Amino acid sequence: MSESPVAQRPLPAVGPDPAPGWRPGLIALDIDGTLLSWIEGSGQTHAEVTEPVRAAVRRAMDAGCHVVLASGRSPHGMTPVADMLGLGADEPVWVVASNGAVVFRYPPMEVTHEHTFDAADAVAAVLREHPNAVVAVEDRGGEGYRVSAPFPDGELSGTQTITPVEEIVAAPVSRVIVRDPEATAQDFVDLGRRLGLHGTDYVVGWTAWLDLAPTGISKASGLDEVARDLGVDPADTLAIGDGRNDLEMLAWAGRGVAMGQAVPEVVEAADAVTHPVTEDGAATEIGRYF
Repeated sequence: MSESPVAQRPLPAVGPDPAPGWRPGLIALDIDGTLLSWIEGSGQTHAEVTEPVRAAVRRAMDAGCHVVLASGRSPHGMTPVADMLGLGADEPVWVVASNGAVVFRYPPMEVTHEHTFDAADAVAAVLREHPNAVVAVEDRGGEGYRVSAPFPDGELSGTQTITPVEEIVAAPVSRVIVRDPEATAQDFVDLGRRLGLHGTDYVVGWTAWLDLAPTGISKASGLDEVARDLGVDPADTLAIGDGRNDLEMLAWAGRGVAMGQAVPEVVEAADAVTHPVTEDGAATEIGRYF
């Protein structure tokens, strides 16, 4: 998760429509800013999926469409949302977590793919320029994160265990979060371009929130693994999201749709735009087909 956008620009027009007769066999859904709306002025989202969105997802599933959550959240932060939507009520479903680094079935949780990398050099490079930033990695054996210092309230799910940075990145990890409340998102965009961060991929959130991941790993790579298992072609996939970590996913899918409040580069990269999350845009798009 990362801090919410500030609605200071006109919302883009909704559309265009899908090709006549096209209907997805798989729907990939981001969580924060797509299924859950942002709490104004905070880095948190509301904890409930609205009834229109829940009903639209249920109609799709009842029609035989596969629904897959794809988020930057850790696995333990995604299962409550799957439960709210009723995913897995009939049979285990696929979930793409940690921006594609972890793929699992649920319920019960069964990790099928996990990609790790050595993050020590990239983290050191970032901290040289942002020495007051805090660092976190998912605690794969628990229900939270190991953090160098506490994150702002509500920005991480689960527990936070204070751990020295050297220990946090001592072994390969699936994802690293670097957060600097004193910086801006543009600061981190510029930093990533300047450093190159050799050996890693990175995504900047709504604010100075940097996700580091193994090279070549994204929501798209995780979804590709899932689609192959399900026998669904990417061309038959609908993906909906709002953040920079959705760019690869929207490009991979046959129809990539940006939420109305999405950052400009996501809107520009998408095939279409739906209503903002506050107007149940995910339900609007899913309702075109189900």
